[in-house]
Amino acid sequence: MSYEVEHNIPKNEQTASQHTRRPDLSTFFSNLELVNTSNTQNSNATPMPADMRAVFITLSDAFRSMRSQGGGALLDILIESLEADAEAPPREVEGVSDAYLDELDRVPKKTIKKADSCPICGNPFLDDLYPLVVRLPCHKDHVFDLECIAPWLKLHATCPLDRKDLLKKKEPQPPPKDEEEDGEYDDMFA
Repeated sequence: MSYEVEHNIPKNEQTASQHTRRPDLSTFFSNLELVNTSNTQNSNATPMPADMRAVFITLSDAFRSMRSQGGGALLDILIESLEADAEAPPREVEGVSDAYLDELDRVPKKTIKKADSCPICGNPFLDDLYPLVVRLPCHKDHVFDLECIAPWLKLHATCPLDRKDLLKKKEPQPPPKDEEEDGEYDDMFA
């Protein structure tokens, strides 16, 4: 279902020159549902290796399709990583949850420059009538089309640009030292 249909935008508001920017990922998400054990009652449930392999291969194929349509240089690295994962699939999906994706910072359309483009697909963000651009917490300049970054993040909880673990908790800052503390023992609390 298209964005326009989901949001009840009349056909006369749609531009005739719109083209498909990304391949259909329905097969990828169907395969992902087969291997996602995070919402199962059985704590011993593990996906079949062939199903895990299929998830990585379908996303790799989709990224390969993007590359043939002029995708970004980052695609080669992501495809290579996905193919390596397919050769030796992990025992479980190590990506982020849907809730995590929902909480990613959205980049307002008015702040996007005409030259800004997605590092994955290579398309300018403003080519979309309704761009949905997100910023990863690892760096203020790591912005992506949500449709491009979501599949990667569902399998890997890392930023594709710097490979920082996005689920790793930041170390809390130590409390500032009070100037009154001079290291002397105070009899008041003895």
